[in-house]
Amino acid sequence: MPDDAKQKKKKTIVFLHPDLGIGGAERLVVDAAVSLQNRGYKVVIFTSHCDPTHCFDEARDGTLDVRVRGNSLVPPSILGRFAILCAILRQLHLIVQISLFSSELKNIGPDFFFVDQLSAGLPLLKYVCDSPIFFYCHFPDLLLAQGRSFWWKRVYRIPFDALEQWSMGFADAIAVNSGFTKGIVAQTWPSLARRDLKVVYPCVDTKPPKNGDGGVGPLPWKETGVILSINRFERKKDVALAIRAFAGLSRQKRKAAKLIVAGGYDHRVAENVSYHKELVDLADSLGLKNATAKTVVTALNVPSDVEVLFLLSVPNTLKEMLLKSASLLVYTPSNEHFGIVPLEAMLRGVPVLAANNGGPTETVVEGVTGWLRVPSDVGKWSEIMDRVLNGMSKGELEAMSQAGVERVTKNFADTQMGERLDGIFDEMARPPTTKRSVFIPVVLVAAAVVVALAAVAASVLLMRSRRRI
Repeated sequence: MPDDAKQKKKKTIVFLHPDLGIGGAERLVVDAAVSLQNRGYKVVIFTSHCDPTHCFDEARDGTLDVRVRGNSLVPPSILGRFAILCAILRQLHLIVQISLFSSELKNIGPDFFFVDQLSAGLPLLKYVCDSPIFFYCHFPDLLLAQGRSFWWKRVYRIPFDALEQWSMGFADAIAVNSGFTKGIVAQTWPSLARRDLKVVYPCVDTKPPKNGDGGVGPLPWKETGVILSINRFERKKDVALAIRAFAGLSRQKRKAAKLIVAGGYDHRVAENVSYHKELVDLADSLGLKNATAKTVVTALNVPSDVEVLFLLSVPNTLKEMLLKSASLLVYTPSNEHFGIVPLEAMLRGVPVLAANNGGPTETVVEGVTGWLRVPSDVGKWSEIMDRVLNGMSKGELEAMSQAGVERVTKNFADTQMGERLDGIFDEMARPPTTKRSVFIPVVLVAAAVVVALAAVAASVLLMRSRRRI
């Protein structure tokens, strides 16, 4: 352990995260927690949900102290809707449970808080504990909300959008995940742009596995060519682009190659279920024989002539197998806030084909570690797939592979993320600028907001039910 880590005297950081499942935000939180723990901090993560069968290894194998709280009163959604309202209430419940209904937070005695995704609880957190708050903004939630073409959705979102900006002001420091996101935040909230917004890139663990390669080998299709897509099964990830581009190759050029579509899949999330079905239907319509697997065993037993293989809820071991097998990673989201998967691929020597916008433009170097292409031009994506499968020499592929490894280890290692966060927490150790005296009006405003949201939600449900009659 480095000397500066020893001098931390076991300072404690409490993380608050809504749902510690499998996704880019969750991967960042886990990496941040582990990197800070490695620098000598004591880390405790509070979350409203963490399914041991659907989370990253560090959250279940004892590496991190993960505690589930605030999950007994409010469901994640109501009739599949009002997810943001429920998320806010669950976060408030979590904070109240650990601070007012028990002495858990007091016993921990946090020196700092690390909060991400949801800022609504920051005013309450500032009241119950004077410790400095660090807020990590992955992306403005108001820009992520879908369905704003409906007037009632726009009305419903008004208080949430206002609450998001107002509550973020209670953070002692705010960071974003890329220069791209920093620009979006500055455009969205000019008042917050006047603050010193930090950029803290997500990271990957560059250390080799403790047991060599951990016994993980490539999949049997490596020699024939594997085009890999790793993303959650969500429409905004545009995984359909990868399927269309693969179908754009002639059968002869595809030969025995496979497109493997893998990623986060939660049967509780309606969009995951419906989008997987849409992708299967798309593959069928394009004449691509496909299959779906949920485990390594079932994946290995698919017929050899399957061209598109869907893998649901990929654990770390299977992800390692996929990355060791891939000839090319296809990263399809447009205007992605950052994108951790391209880093994971480059670290393992896999070239990356990504959209020429958003976070990947800060990680993928055109023609050196991969390619950046316009998402609307499917033909250009097919051309790169063909080049990797059929047009590049072994030497060219090895050079690109080595360049990717070097770029990640020099710029996006977990040690660098820990060092960056460590410096920010040192700055935050100064006396907080927001005092408890603001809390009484905060309670009144928060109560009014909750009542208003409940009224709006009830009105919308009533109107929609009447329309069905």
